Amino acid sequence: MGENKKKFGLTTKIFIALILGALCGVVLHYYVPSSNFKEKFLIEGVFYIVGNGFLRLMQMLVVPLVLCSLICGAAAIGDTKALGRVGIKTVAFYLVTTALAITVALSIGKIINPGLGLDMASIQTAEPTIAEATSLSDTLLNIIPKNPITALAEGNMLQIIVFAIIVGIILAKLGDKAKTVHKFFSEFNDIMMEMTMIVMKLAPYGVFCLISRTFADIGFDGFLPMLKYMSSVLIGLAVQCFIVYMVLLKGFTGLNPIKFIKKFAPVMGFAFSTASSNSTIPLSIETLTTKMGISKKISSFTIPLGATINMDGTAIMQGVAVIFVAQAFGINLDFTDYLTVIATATMASIGTAGVPGVGLITLSMVFTSVGLPVEGIALIMGIDRILDMVRTAVNITGDAVCTAIVSYQNNDLDKEIFNDKKEYKELLA
Repeated sequence: MGENKKKFGLTTKIFIALILGALCGVVLHYYVPSSNFKEKFLIEGVFYIVGNGFLRLMQMLVVPLVLCSLICGAAAIGDTKALGRVGIKTVAFYLVTTALAITVALSIGKIINPGLGLDMASIQTAEPTIAEATSLSDTLLNIIPKNPITALAEGNMLQIIVFAIIVGIILAKLGDKAKTVHKFFSEFNDIMMEMTMIVMKLAPYGVFCLISRTFADIGFDGFLPMLKYMSSVLIGLAVQCFIVYMVLLKGFTGLNPIKFIKKFAPVMGFAFSTASSNSTIPLSIETLTTKMGISKKISSFTIPLGATINMDGTAIMQGVAVIFVAQAFGINLDFTDYLTVIATATMASIGTAGVPGVGLITLSMVFTSVGLPVEGIALIMGIDRILDMVRTAVNITGDAVCTAIVSYQNNDLDKEIFNDKKEYKELLA
């Protein structure tokens, strides 16, 4: 009994790795002199290889896991009308919360005024990557795969989702006629879940190396001139995560928001360390199922979809960045411009890949829509890595809250498991 108490669960190990990684990175940045051992062997060698190796293992799981879990989820829901209701509610929730997120960001930006009194000379800049604007019609057409094999090979999540849902619906319709294929996907899904558990055992090492490398590279020096901008983004993210989401959760389900955050905190910590919504999909689905009693057939549908189209954290960064750059360059924006920003950023979030740093690329589309200089993105690139990590944690929390609400409304949420009154398989023991 005493031996069990001394054992750390995977959740605890990930948080310890997160803290130790940050401390290690800060020590390396400020207290260890530059040398080949530090730069080449440690930061760009061991930390880079182990951290990115772990990320690649997680990314390796995403496409086959999403394909199988969505096919099994759609087949389990079975009824096309029920699936349609779940889909419409999910997409509507994601679009509304993204629009709310940008509104929150613009409001906070106007209160704090992050770009006023900025010393432009003190900011490290980098060359921005410019995204090409995609029309609404092309965005909608790009959802439909010309070739599902190509979509799988390229990891085009929206196209994979569409293909998987269609296959799942047909499997449900054919019933026993297609039971061999149904069984194949079901068993392959079990294999992918087992593979996820194996890869997750490496998470503490991957998280430690990813965080250590980040802090060893940037330290705190680049933050100081940008504190007003950073604090505006962080306040916006906190409001969205702990007020907007939790009010929606309580209002639509009656579930305890504090209990929800406690149970979902390990996934948020993991998302923070990887800065990738896609890499967090397997852990999100398993945590929602085993710790919160949410039906896997719902989470298998809503979580991969959310990782692709629900970018509330990114939208908040974009809203604050619009205010910041407009003030830094002395450009006045009117009410119509702000409405344009809300619409453009909401549309830009659809189809955005759930990978690190993509928010800065789509930001160029938002800037262009209201005539802001794209060069302004260079001002925020130096410190965006840390903000990217925080907003990824917010993105995946929004996906989880939506999943809980949709599952509850679909009578697929076991409150006894959520409230710890029923036994469940402990995922992270």
